Amino acid sequence: MGRAFQNRKESMAKTSDQKAKVYSKYGREIYVCAKSGGIDPNGNLALRSLIDRAKKDQVPTHVIDKAIDKAKGGGGEDFDTARYEGFGPGNTMVIVDCLSDNPNRTFGDVRTCFNKVKCKIGGQGSVSHMFDHSAIFVFNGDDEEAVLEALMMADVDVTDIELEDGKVTVFAPNTEYAKAKAALTDAFGEIEFDVDEIQFVAQNMTEISGEEVEQFDRFLDLLNDLDDVQRVYHNAEY
Repeated sequence: MGRAFQNRKESMAKTSDQKAKVYSKYGREIYVCAKSGGIDPNGNLALRSLIDRAKKDQVPTHVIDKAIDKAKGGGGEDFDTARYEGFGPGNTMVIVDCLSDNPNRTFGDVRTCFNKVKCKIGGQGSVSHMFDHSAIFVFNGDDEEAVLEALMMADVDVTDIELEDGKVTVFAPNTEYAKAKAALTDAFGEIEFDVDEIQFVAQNMTEISGEEVEQFDRFLDLLNDLDDVQRVYHNAEY
């Protein structure tokens, strides 16, 4: 079985309110990414990846364009990244990544989510040392040796490569994201990536069952309902 990681593709929202919340999260992330790295997706690989992911999650074009235009103007809100760590139901480990214009409010909101499921938020580094911060690429392929050779020729520090069910999965340190993606596209042309992003990958999973599953699902719903929360990573195994 391959290394466990989370495909960040959002599930289809069932109500207009849920869709609006998903669109808002993408809009904020695209704005911040474009403002910090440039509005041209060809020169900002992180932005290009983010736009592709938003389109796969059926975010309307006007939402994407509005966020980029806002970044182009140079004004707008100032968002800071914030990362919180702690232990969730069933002694699982959780990392919560946020974009916030008010860190004190965001910390209070996230801590409340932990408290509601009788869990505690931890200090910085309390669980992140048990995760690998990885660039992950998943795409169609059947020759992992060719992929490895292409990456090594480009001097990419590859952590792992897996081949399963006609899919190649490449893991590399998060700092190697741009170099790894460029090496793959240079070697194999325009690739349609199933997964193309940086995320935290748990080194060990924690099995949960029964009431723990219900509590954990409630916990994730509480976190994802917060406007400031962008990503939730965990090591829960159902």
